[in-house]
Amino acid sequence: MEFIDVVKKRRSIRAYKPDPVELEKISAILEAARQAPSWKNLQCWRFMVIGSREKREAITTAFSPQNPGAKALVQAPVIIVLCANPVESENWQNKDFYMLDAGLAMEHLVLAATDQGLATCWQGLYDEGKLREVLGVPGEFRIVALTPLGYPAQERDPRPRKAMEQIAFGEQWGEPWKG
Repeated sequence: MEFIDVVKKRRSIRAYKPDPVELEKISAILEAARQAPSWKNLQCWRFMVIGSREKREAITTAFSPQNPGAKALVQAPVIIVLCANPVESENWQNKDFYMLDAGLAMEHLVLAATDQGLATCWQGLYDEGKLREVLGVPGEFRIVALTPLGYPAQERDPRPRKAMEQIAFGEQWGEPWKG
């Protein structure tokens, strides 16, 4: 698949088939995430691959029952948890670069999953303390995000996008970009 096609095809999927995900695909997805750029190449991220139903159910205890993503976490055969160590990155001018580094790695991961014919749904609304306890994540790491990973059991139409004129400017703010 061409890169722009992968970007345009990626959707947040909340319904998954029970089919197992091949280990080769998971490895390829993690390799794509590993190749993400990071502040000073410090690579502050770590990934957990959760496959057991028992652990997936335990993870949902860190989510509000009203969160529609919690159901997908049990339904999907795999959950990928993204953690990052802020000490292995930097804070510069009040910008925590570990969050940017982790975000880049997660975006590589979800795009690679799309390219492999798999679905994801980036999750960030959870009780980090409960999740840390369930997963045994050491105190120096932050749990940045997680995603179910599996074969989609639903199709989603593209979401509307803002016009290029609304988001891209020339050399002065508000000046139209002439691309």
